[in-house]
Amino acid sequence: MDTAELEKEKSHIIVEIIQYIPNAVLSKTIIKKTTGNITASSFDAGEELAEKTSPYDNYIQIIDGSAEITINDKTHFLKLGEGIIIPAHAKHGFNANVQFKMISTIIKSGYEDL
Repeated sequence: MDTAELEKEKSHIIVEIIQYIPNAVLSKTIIKKTTGNITASSFDAGEELAEKTSPYDNYIQIIDGSAEITINDKTHFLKLGEGIIIPAHAKHGFNANVQFKMISTIIKSGYEDL
């Protein structure tokens, strides 16, 4: 995973900041802070990320293709432009029936008020 942030004050085309790699899942850091991060990821067709949990809410937005996302054993099919919030502590995983790219936004602050 690329941990260098994107260059600040320089415009970019979001779908072009990450490429597809055959038989791989690729991630690129857009912003990484102690309070949260934004990451772009590409999934080649047939790839998946095994189920896991995170202690933070995670907003997923599809920027290319379509994705299958499982949250707490419920499957969601998201297409270009759609987004979904994966709640903190929810079991979730990704499956690429076709190639797709997504933006993941994790906010790590604000939970102390809950």
